Amino acid sequence: MPANCPLPPNGLPTALAHVSLDVLEKARKIKLLAMDVDGVLTPSSIIWDAKGIEQKVFNVKDGWALRKMKALGFHTAIITGRKSAIVEKRGHELDFSVIFQAVPKKSSVLDELLDIYSVREDEVAYMGDDIPDIEVLERVGLAVCPKDASFEVLDVCDYVTSRNGGDAAVREWLDIIRYAQQKA
Repeated sequence: MPANCPLPPNGLPTALAHVSLDVLEKARKIKLLAMDVDGVLTPSSIIWDAKGIEQKVFNVKDGWALRKMKALGFHTAIITGRKSAIVEKRGHELDFSVIFQAVPKKSSVLDELLDIYSVREDEVAYMGDDIPDIEVLERVGLAVCPKDASFEVLDVCDYVTSRNGGDAAVREWLDIIRYAQQKA
């Protein structure tokens, strides 16, 4: 841990002192990080230019955290219901382990990930923001959503970030896991 970070009793930086011991226990087991895109890695909006070309806004703090987690040995996965060349590009830029797009039933991809990486459900953390994510959120070890998630998702998550999707909510989630596992 960085020497200049004040740590409260739960072992997290002061800004994360509110994280429950239950969430920290779940975070200590995580080996695979999976997430949706729209509303998680990006704000809950899609931008189309006059030529019909889709654009997305990604947060660089989320990008740093994802690269850090990958360097620390975590597997990373995107599971999204939409298909976008931008997601493919950003996913490769951040060295995601796998990218699943145009997925009609996200829990089937979770089954595939469990097999690919030989992990159990309780070793998976997933971040989603809307109803199609619930089937995965209810199965994984650590279910997380941004604070602007749908109310149905808010009800099933172990942790709700203090930030909206696309505004470093992923960074907050990954920092909790990183500190819970005492990885710099």
